[in-house]
Amino acid sequence: MVTTEAALKEATTSIEGALGAALVDYSSGMALGMLGGGKDLDLTVAAAGNTDVVRAKVRTMEMLGIKDEIEDILITLGTQYHLIRLLKGRGKTGLFLYLALDKGRANLAMARHQLMRIEADLEV
Repeated sequence: MVTTEAALKEATTSIEGALGAALVDYSSGMALGMLGGGKDLDLTVAAAGNTDVVRAKVRTMEMLGIKDEIEDILITLGTQYHLIRLLKGRGKTGLFLYLALDKGRANLAMARHQLMRIEADLEV
């Protein structure tokens, strides 16, 4: 089991093309931890904004009567991927990992695989 800080460090150093990562509580929109980012990627703003994305998708699924769980949400930009991985398991409900990737350097399939592994080891 790894801490939030260790999980975010692993995400930003072991995932090719990682620009920044955050662990976010989507009931409040608050980031519980952040690593990376910069002047072009404000992780505090990203955490709050992506909270709205998650809430909207959960609401839409409820209105459609979809009885399934969201694994992740992918937002594709011209130069970046933004990956939102909803966490599951004891103590992880209401949380998501957010990962911003440089589209030209990242391997999306590998990033998703590594983020799942990081989630499994994360102790919140």
